[in-house]
Amino acid sequence: MSVRTFRATFSALALAAVVTLGLAQPASAAGENYVALGDSYSSGVGAGSYTSESGACKRSTNAYPYLWRNANAPSSFAFVACSGATTASVSSGQLGALSSSTSLVSVTAGGNDVGFADVMQTCVLQSEANCVSRVNTAVSQVRNSLPGSLDSLYRGIRARAPQAQVVVLGYPRFYKLSGSCIAGLTETERGAINNASDVLNDVLAKRAADAGFTYSSVVDEFTGHELCSGDAWIHSVTVPITNSYHPKAVGQSNGYLPAFDSVA
Repeated sequence: MSVRTFRATFSALALAAVVTLGLAQPASAAGENYVALGDSYSSGVGAGSYTSESGACKRSTNAYPYLWRNANAPSSFAFVACSGATTASVSSGQLGALSSSTSLVSVTAGGNDVGFADVMQTCVLQSEANCVSRVNTAVSQVRNSLPGSLDSLYRGIRARAPQAQVVVLGYPRFYKLSGSCIAGLTETERGAINNASDVLNDVLAKRAADAGFTYSSVVDEFTGHELCSGDAWIHSVTVPITNSYHPKAVGQSNGYLPAFDSVA
């Protein structure tokens, strides 16, 4: 075989190998058995386009689990996240979707355990002092009672899906301080709410790590797109009220999806 013939043959074989590898790559994603658990931040409240079967759970086709499914075509996909879910209701009502063949799990849970909706309602409708007091109560719950609830949930997930990669996602900071808002909450209130979100995310990250799970923050993705930023990916107080303080469709696609995709 001449040198020229050898090089031509080698090049053809190399090209064939590249093409073969390129065609084989989607099979890895296709092998995933993915289950999406959690509360309204995973179900997609605020993102619209809710599936008819989900009812009050408000599972959106614009939510990050659905978007990840569309992009990666896993072998199976169970989307059971539900608006209003707590760690206890995820444990009692959603873990049945898991099995020994589950290979990937996503979950958001914890905000409703400490009365997230009540915190925001208090801050919108009542005085600054009442707002800060209610936020401080929530922070105390995050530090003292939530860790045990998260541990219980995470043990339940691991018991039912022993081989799965489990991704715990956090919550965004809600406000850009010294931003463009000229009405609404005071800077003190906004700062207190942001601090509470930071404390919650710190606890989620620690409990996830101790459980052997992967924690993925969404704070970086939402930075520059908080309320009062001028380009918010989060609803402010809206009608319907249930959308308030939840990610818009763009917050799911440009915030939560990249945060999940980067570690899944």
